[in-house]
Amino acid sequence: MNKAISTKPLPRKGRRATSREGPDPVDVHVGGRIRLRRKLLGVSQGELGKALGLTFQQVQKYERGANRVSASALYRLSSALDVPVSFFFDDMDGPLLPSTDLDPRFTSRESRVLLKNYFALPATIRKQVYELLSALNE
Repeated sequence: MNKAISTKPLPRKGRRATSREGPDPVDVHVGGRIRLRRKLLGVSQGELGKALGLTFQQVQKYERGANRVSASALYRLSSALDVPVSFFFDDMDGPLLPSTDLDPRFTSRESRVLLKNYFALPATIRKQVYELLSALNE
């Protein structure tokens, strides 16, 4: 048996994401990343749901972490939101602990608009903007 894999079984939580303790922190983190990317693209929950064959309520539950996102749904979400599956797990502090100290400046409407406009630029111009901002902050 591979030494890197623990032989101690993880507790089963069942299919639902919520328990008496509330939603699983990983499900909340993944849901937050879905919401972030959807908002960056300027897509409503209804539009995303329609693209995936889901209701806006289901998208809303995914974003809150109230319902777990299956592997197949996560794959379809990554395609619809044009990101790799790993995007949904970015910025996690540890293997199972999401970051809880996200700076509110990075989640503001202004930040989302800036990021959306930045990534809409051609790669060559984006690189120049990046270099300009880096030089201004030195």
